[in-house]
Amino acid sequence: MIITGKYIRQLRKEAGLSQAELAKLAKVSQAHIAKIENEKVDPRLSTVNRILFILRTKKSGNKTKCSEVMHKHVISVGPDDPVHKAIKIMHRMGISQMPVLHDGIQLGSIGETTIMRNFDRNIKRLRVRDVIDRPFPVVDMDDTIEILPGLLDLHGAVLVAEKGRIKGIITKSDLLAVK
Repeated sequence: MIITGKYIRQLRKEAGLSQAELAKLAKVSQAHIAKIENEKVDPRLSTVNRILFILRTKKSGNKTKCSEVMHKHVISVGPDDPVHKAIKIMHRMGISQMPVLHDGIQLGSIGETTIMRNFDRNIKRLRVRDVIDRPFPVVDMDDTIEILPGLLDLHGAVLVAEKGRIKGIITKSDLLAVK
């Protein structure tokens, strides 16, 4: 089946969503949704996939909350920890990135890519704060999983918070395991 703008419009209407609502969930502008539906733009495959996931989830009535999918044990490091500690944790736990937290508040992230970018520096002397990368997006525990594809398309993980405190983490593999 070829996915056309008309088909996306039909699915959106069946799901009972306005263009603005779909745009918010898909993390694009309402104008972009209108252009897609009117076939005035050829959207990126990742955008189409996000839109279809959202529409499929809405149509099936899936109201799975982020709190139901998240891992409650968030593996993290602090900004003052040595980088070699982060490397050991990632290796031991079989993960490629993790948040940098201080008192339950996210300051940023650290991952294999960030460490490799800084490998020419004396990595044994560096602290996490010296190589900290951008933070992961944060969603609320009560948000539904339909918001995750757009975020995970751009980030390695999404943190889940309750009253501003980090309570869990969701990765792409967690979302793919949802039936």
